[in-house]
Amino acid sequence: MTTKKGHGFKFACFTLGGMSSFATSFYFYYLYFFLQKRFSFDSKHNLALAGALGFIYVFASWQAGRFAQRRGYFNALKLGFSVMILALSVGSQLNSAAGLMLATAALTVGMCFLWPTIEALVSEGEDATGLPRAVGTYNVVWASTNALGLFGGGTLVEKFGFRTIFFLPIAILITQLALTLRLEKHANDVVRAAGNEPAPAPIPDPHRPSPAKTKAFLRMAWLANPFAYIAINTFIPMLPTVAARFHLSPMFAGFACSLWCFVRLGAFIALWHWTDWHYRFRWLVMAFGVLIVSFAVILIVPSLAVLLVSQIFFGAAIGLIYYSSLFYSMDAGEAKGEHGGIHEAAIGVGSCVGPAVGAASLQFLPQYANGGAIAVSVLLLCGLGGLLAIWKTAR
Repeated sequence: MTTKKGHGFKFACFTLGGMSSFATSFYFYYLYFFLQKRFSFDSKHNLALAGALGFIYVFASWQAGRFAQRRGYFNALKLGFSVMILALSVGSQLNSAAGLMLATAALTVGMCFLWPTIEALVSEGEDATGLPRAVGTYNVVWASTNALGLFGGGTLVEKFGFRTIFFLPIAILITQLALTLRLEKHANDVVRAAGNEPAPAPIPDPHRPSPAKTKAFLRMAWLANPFAYIAINTFIPMLPTVAARFHLSPMFAGFACSLWCFVRLGAFIALWHWTDWHYRFRWLVMAFGVLIVSFAVILIVPSLAVLLVSQIFFGAAIGLIYYSSLFYSMDAGEAKGEHGGIHEAAIGVGSCVGPAVGAASLQFLPQYANGGAIAVSVLLLCGLGGLLAIWKTAR
């Protein structure tokens, strides 16, 4: 049984996740438009920056997860919010591309302290029945606000200017820091209230897989999720190029290119309530195959209608792959902070490798307009091969 205070505690954690998702998605999605407008960045420059930020994210999130596990979740959150507020405040006053990129790198480091910590907080204390519900709620909350960040961000930029990408996230982060301080103050009360209740009897789970199978799916999910983010973080830096292809303003680019975010949200809701996909390889491998095809079509086929239809499949595939990684990470052990850090570090690998491959292709094969998309698609095919190899070994 969970106390009312416990419910309030989890609600506050979900709120932190939703606010963080909106603030970071709004900044990072429209940063590339800002760089294009202010400093004439093209796809190659944007992809190179995305790759560098992904490289930072790999190591920072892994260490941030360990920090949260060992030094405390609230210390990690306070540090992360403080670093992000400082980075955005400084970045908003800079007039050079190099200075802005350094500030964004610092922002990325601060952000790494948020996600492993919030994922661990919403999962702590949950049994075999409560964990899928907690992870499902978390996914729906952050995906909702992430989609709103991309969908409505372009409108905010056009109405209030590009400086909005700094000042609105700062306001949100200050609010989150205040909420974190309040939450920390009352956390001990929640722990004491939970400790005074009789321990619930363990709920047998007849469908629980063997430890070997659990570890195999965890490895497969940790492989698949970076490749999902290879696709996402190759697509996002190229949004200004996609928008220019169809003569879309930032506002209409946000409308047209956010469909996959809403489909991912729908996938999260479906996967939350329908759990037969747990530890079923065919769903994971099918999602990976759909991801490869839809990604290539989005960036290569010059049709707005095809762009919209392909995003439906792209968002659904991303949804299942991400959900798998987070669920198996939280389901496979007690060190949830560290596992959350590894889950996020895997995201960082994809966020680094995909844009780096795309940028390198545009640098060395500039005569091929779709070279970046094709190179990343080939990379995704290699990931599918790795997934099949892990499954074959596990069997």
